[in-house]
Amino acid sequence: MRLAAAGAFALVLEGCAGGPDLDPMPSQVGRSAMVESGQMPMECVPYARLHSSVKLYGDAYTWWDKAADRFARGSSPQEGAVMVLNGYAGPNRSHVAVVRKIISSREIRVDHANWLDDGAIYIDDPVVDVSTANDWSMVRVWNIRTGGWGGRVYPVQGFIGADTGRKDLVAMSSPAGE
Repeated sequence: MRLAAAGAFALVLEGCAGGPDLDPMPSQVGRSAMVESGQMPMECVPYARLHSSVKLYGDAYTWWDKAADRFARGSSPQEGAVMVLNGYAGPNRSHVAVVRKIISSREIRVDHANWLDDGAIYIDDPVVDVSTANDWSMVRVWNIRTGGWGGRVYPVQGFIGADTGRKDLVAMSSPAGE
């Protein structure tokens, strides 16, 4: 009897978890290119600048505003675009990552550096949209070290496209609150 009650209670609790269901593991996971002894650690900004067509300078939290009138900005991921996570570790801390590929309407892969404050480069790292509206306003990032989805949900400021001449990128809407 107690076992049946415990099983029923577990099912009830399972329904309390908010947001979309996360697979325990994405179909493919990324890899880390750890900084080797003697190498300088890489930060996210120079990595994104080197591996995308978005050539902006300054702290990651300034990229969204600096991209205005220079690059397309939008709320949907595009391959080659730069994803800007704002409030990453406080109000003046953001993180930028280059969208490598679109897996589904709720999952992408990114390449980025220094995600875990270790100066390492992370390639093909899974990112999942956990927003209730499926609008890419909130995401979780796969933690390569632990082999699981990260415990924090990060707000996405938006995606900076590489070519303002492309109609599909220019037409992308800005995230809510802009």
